[in-house]
Amino acid sequence: MMQKLLIFQSLWAMERRHTDGHERSLDENIAAISKAGFDGISAHYLKRHDVVRLNEAIRGSGLKIEGVCFPRSVDDLRLPLELAAEFPVSHINLQPDIRLRRIEDCLPLLDGWMRLADDAGIPVFIETHRDRMTTDLFFTLDLLDHRPDLPLLADLSHFLVGREFAFPVDAENHAMIRRILRNAQAFHGRVASREQVQIEISFPHHRPWVDLFLEWWSYGFRNWRSRAADDAELVFTCELGPKPYAITGRDGNDTTDRWAEALLLRQMARDLWAVTAEPEQAGGGRDWVDHSL
Repeated sequence: MMQKLLIFQSLWAMERRHTDGHERSLDENIAAISKAGFDGISAHYLKRHDVVRLNEAIRGSGLKIEGVCFPRSVDDLRLPLELAAEFPVSHINLQPDIRLRRIEDCLPLLDGWMRLADDAGIPVFIETHRDRMTTDLFFTLDLLDHRPDLPLLADLSHFLVGREFAFPVDAENHAMIRRILRNAQAFHGRVASREQVQIEISFPHHRPWVDLFLEWWSYGFRNWRSRAADDAELVFTCELGPKPYAITGRDGNDTTDRWAEALLLRQMARDLWAVTAEPEQAGGGRDWVDHSL
């Protein structure tokens, strides 16, 4: 078997939050995601009722699930894992909803979560995310110094905007992001600038930021390929969130069509995956596929 890229769509990203007040139903969102050919969805795995309803909605669609949770203690992970055992997931995306200032205080939590994951036989990845244990790039790198094998889910948008990297990004900052990517077991797809966590990828003037993320994802994809099993599956979740993540205009609505941009982002990821299957270009040249925005 060959390694595969699976592309999921975030259910949170399907929220419209439009001033007309209309929201699609869960069934409508699942139908749209399935019809568009996504491989799965990202959804909360927090309440049994909601998880049962979600699995009823996707029955027969073939869609897989990334289960998202926000534990504040080791025991908080038990219910998501119990739900995942009953209603299988590709993996659990764990946002550590605790903000400790000492590395030493974080390690028992990380060790406890990894122990529960191993006992359950369910992959659990720690997401890099603002306002979480992993909010700061330096702190997260220190965590990796203490736990070099910690499996991460890389959402690089949070580090870029959190650290407000100068552009062009210098070699030192690239090296730190690559250290994160060497532990990445899955990805959340969103493009940030140094000031905003989510920018419109279809706007031509945002092309430099799109190229930056494609460069980082290229490194991440290649690195994952080098350490994953021959039949492993890499999940890339399109997560173009609603406002206030999405930039809005004077009317209070999105400045762009996020669904159309999710489809564009998916194609970028697919093309990048194909390119990273080929030998790396000599001379360190850029190896992603150029898209006309």
